[in-house]
Amino acid sequence: MSLLFCLVLAALWPVSLADIVSGVPDAAPPGFEEWISPIVVPAKPVSGDGPWASAVARARDLVSQLTLDEKINITTGAGGNLPCVDGTGSLPRFNFSGFCLQDSPLGVRDTDYASAFPAGINVAATWDKQLMYDRGFAMGAEHRGKGVNMIFGPMTNLGRVAAGGRNWEGFGADPYLAGVATAQTVLGIQDNNVIACVKHFYGNEQEHYRGGGSSSEQIYSSNIDDRTAHELYIWPFAEGIRAGAASIMCSYNKVNQTQNCQNSKLLNGIIKEELDFQGFIVSDAAAARSGVDTALAGLDMNIPSFYYFGTGSYNGGASLPNEGNPDNTTYSWWGSNLITAVMNGSVPEARVDDMVTRAFAALFFTGQDLTRVPNFNYQTEDTYLNGMLVNQHVNVMGNHGQLIREIGAASIVMLKNTGVLPVDVTKYRRYGIFGSDAGPNPQGPNSCSDRGCDQGTLAMGWGSGSANYPYLIDPSMAITWYVYSNRPDTMIESVLDDYDYASINSVASQADICLAFVNADSGEEYITVDGNEGDRNNLTLWHSGEAVINASTSYCSNTIVVVHSVGPVLLEEWIDNPNVTAVLWAGLPGQETGNSLVDVLFGAVSPSGRLPYTLARQRGDYPADVMYESNMTTPQITYYERLMIDYRWFDAQGLVPRYEFGYGLSYTSFEYSTLAIYGQGVYERDEANNLDARWTTDTSMAPTATYNPYINQTFPGGPPSFSDTLYTITFRVTNTGSRDGYEVAQLYLGFPESAMEPPKVLREFNRVWIKAGERITVSMTLLRKDISIWDVISQSWIIPSGTFTVYIGKSSRDIQLTGTFEQ
Repeated sequence: MSLLFCLVLAALWPVSLADIVSGVPDAAPPGFEEWISPIVVPAKPVSGDGPWASAVARARDLVSQLTLDEKINITTGAGGNLPCVDGTGSLPRFNFSGFCLQDSPLGVRDTDYASAFPAGINVAATWDKQLMYDRGFAMGAEHRGKGVNMIFGPMTNLGRVAAGGRNWEGFGADPYLAGVATAQTVLGIQDNNVIACVKHFYGNEQEHYRGGGSSSEQIYSSNIDDRTAHELYIWPFAEGIRAGAASIMCSYNKVNQTQNCQNSKLLNGIIKEELDFQGFIVSDAAAARSGVDTALAGLDMNIPSFYYFGTGSYNGGASLPNEGNPDNTTYSWWGSNLITAVMNGSVPEARVDDMVTRAFAALFFTGQDLTRVPNFNYQTEDTYLNGMLVNQHVNVMGNHGQLIREIGAASIVMLKNTGVLPVDVTKYRRYGIFGSDAGPNPQGPNSCSDRGCDQGTLAMGWGSGSANYPYLIDPSMAITWYVYSNRPDTMIESVLDDYDYASINSVASQADICLAFVNADSGEEYITVDGNEGDRNNLTLWHSGEAVINASTSYCSNTIVVVHSVGPVLLEEWIDNPNVTAVLWAGLPGQETGNSLVDVLFGAVSPSGRLPYTLARQRGDYPADVMYESNMTTPQITYYERLMIDYRWFDAQGLVPRYEFGYGLSYTSFEYSTLAIYGQGVYERDEANNLDARWTTDTSMAPTATYNPYINQTFPGGPPSFSDTLYTITFRVTNTGSRDGYEVAQLYLGFPESAMEPPKVLREFNRVWIKAGERITVSMTLLRKDISIWDVISQSWIIPSGTFTVYIGKSSRDIQLTGTFEQ
């Protein structure tokens, strides 16, 4: 059956692949009939396109030597006492111990002598491409040092809802920013010979009803139109694939009624056909809900070794009667079941060959061979378990603490400063430090499994995206050490009980300067913290943080507020209080959190972090929210806002945020001037008449640009022409302040009105170092993809005709320069 025939059939026949194989329809409930995933079969075999040719050829040679049983071993989670969080079967004939697959996106999960890096949301807040790469490279080095073949990361969901539990693992609420961070992280990880697995594909934007439990649970359907999917939620994955990502993880939820890991439109149609993905697609743990269906839909590796959580065996857990196999001969949808499916003709063996070829191609593409063996057991820090050596305690931390500290400081966003910052340590003799977020967890930093609590300072969220802290420098410790080292005659008093308002009042009334530490936590749905089932119940501060701030400001007229948060919180109750003299938004900085804060607080580093999402004045200003309750078998989450998420929504609706996307203050000041746009013609600014950019005939500095129509060539991540530079934009930035510092210049693009795009969208950014009094020229490019939109009718990217507007700004609202070009 040809792919074209299947696509036509899919358009006419509103059922999923499951209907063909099992006869069980994924029917849309009344009122949602338009949200149906089309069918795309068969799976496109790996082709070896682009830089993958050698790796694919080598993998094919290996696969040709394997028996069917050996091939199935590589496709199926192994279970038992694996050293890694997940893994496959082995190939004893080839001395291959199996794939070691390991969390997490911010460090090697649940082991020792490994670093706890800043969360993804923090590296996004740096807006620094080099730091994004460096973090990925360091994490790759640590996983490689532990013998890991593949990291379950980066995570690149978009934070559609502000209270989403796992938003902090990703890179913010804009597809371009997330795409850059994803690509840089992939490059860094894989340059250290470890596979990067980009997750979770796609529409996995909340924890409630996401799936992953029993067969009878409610699992939501993310109902997303084709254009929105391509321009927002698929964009970061496409950029990861373009950067060479060797694995993609399909998520628990459904998209348009069909389970993602058996959704042939997503896996075969988009990832493998449209994006020409050459690596392998792996399920999230127990995200597969069928055997034959998932294999034909394009899944390549099914983990772990059971049907659902609570059935079968998971890394040494007890084997229990399972729901999916009445005779209990296996606990996996695949394994021996997949062998049976091949033998009875339900799944072609060629499909299995392609699965294994893709897996080994990914291994070889990232510079690995069959010899890597894990040297730790993620379940225990014991050296021996039952007489067996299970952990060699290999120290992979190196000097990564320095990078973690740098990223932590670079990601701090200064929201407010009346002049108190940077703190002059010679000026103040008495400090008051308030809030549990300033201090340590009394039970120790790793006392709560997978960081499933909010005790002490918050430096990462909870769930499988976490890691153990090798140490945790809390803010109170770091501030005390710094102040006493520079002025020993200083008094520093800390009240770490969030509810001891009397003691806070007492200390605040005597202090020259106060620091109130507050936070908001979230994580994955399998852990509930203070009644929050992964997603946050509200956007207020935890532990009555507002009351902590009030207790300080009632008696201390110089209160600096430090916020450690997984995402947006509401500030209106206290932000305009004149006694709140500064606010630092510190996010989730990892193990060096206190030192990173000290660097900014006392001026060693000028703040340059920028918000990777919008801080609204009220929760209802956001375009979408978590669905907390539903009585539907398949809760329906329809993305009615379409392209208008986060700042795009605020711009389109004329809503005034408290702090906009891209916002952040500095200890110095910057001015922008002299915008020029080079393309088929050139723009330049008329400084004498104070006019914005205009056309000029001087094309001497213009780069050669290709204006060929879009050609749908085959290449991982999209056609090669996507990378054509169509326009180069230059402008000048002058540091007009008295301090050296970084400025984050941002380019937003307004499309022709006929394109029906948001008012403006981020299309480039550059974090640049500028000395006091210095003026530099900043250069940015607009690629073919940057000025394209997804056309649903032609199923391709097109460049709309008309006038485009270039906005150069300090944030999405603070626009400094504008210019236009015609296309």
